[in-house]
Amino acid sequence: MATKVLMVAEKPSIALPIATALSGGRFSTRRGSTDVHEFDGKFLSSNAHYKVTSVIGHVFSMDFPSSYQNWEVTDPFDLFEAPVLKSESNPKAHIRRHLHHEAQGCTYLVLWLDCDREGENICYEVIECTGIRETGPGRRIYRAKFSSVTEKDIFNAMENLIQPNQDEALAVDARQEIDLKVGVAFTRFQTRYFQGKYGNLDSRVISYGPCQTPTLGFCVQRFMQITTFKPEKFWSINPYIIKDGYELLLDWERNKVFDFDIAVMFQKLVANDGNLKVIDISTKEECKPRPCGLNTVGMLKVPASACGY
Repeated sequence: MATKVLMVAEKPSIALPIATALSGGRFSTRRGSTDVHEFDGKFLSSNAHYKVTSVIGHVFSMDFPSSYQNWEVTDPFDLFEAPVLKSESNPKAHIRRHLHHEAQGCTYLVLWLDCDREGENICYEVIECTGIRETGPGRRIYRAKFSSVTEKDIFNAMENLIQPNQDEALAVDARQEIDLKVGVAFTRFQTRYFQGKYGNLDSRVISYGPCQTPTLGFCVQRFMQITTFKPEKFWSINPYIIKDGYELLLDWERNKVFDFDIAVMFQKLVANDGNLKVIDISTKEECKPRPCGLNTVGMLKVPASACGY
């Protein structure tokens, strides 16, 4: 009898290439809260029946109990000591029920969540939903580490399965709780504080985000630097050497000066001398490899650099 293996990715667009690569393109798909791709293969040298499905980001979100939802009776300072609860992020998607149903009869769980702290946190959300636990001899839960969904990286991840990192998952829980408490407390405080102070301010809710607000400050600061920038003229010496029809531009160590008279002085020094002496010659070979695939940060840097930022 084939061992049943449930594999869970972070989104449907990741689950599909995983199923395609591991099945060689021979799989069936059925609809659920998210698609489930099924095929037969080998797992840990045994015959296995695979089910590959996905979540849609975080399964759970964090919030305060109902007793702390009333702005009028809850002091914002009390929120820092208040308990927090986790509930399904999108109840209409039924992801929790979907994972629990698909995990029935499965011996192994392989987690294909994104390889960052958020992904590690979702790993443990999936584990909770499936009900699969590390009980008895042998491991039942595995973590796939991958950087892309190419066939090579998928097979490499399958050959090097590891354990999920609970410390990183708990770090995200802590960050979520801090974000919630700081965000809600400051939002309630500043909304009440500014109400009625400015006639043209829509003060129903003045939101504060622990991450978004400082980031907005950086964006505004950079915008002000760009809009208030005043260009200043500068001059540079760019001497050329022409030898046997080859033209070579020399680099000036000083690069540029902002005083025109100083630039003219350097130009005259170079023009009046006119002699150069080669004091050393060195040669080296360089091999430029093909460029690597861009990650998200690298991809953002390319257009930013092209636009002059």
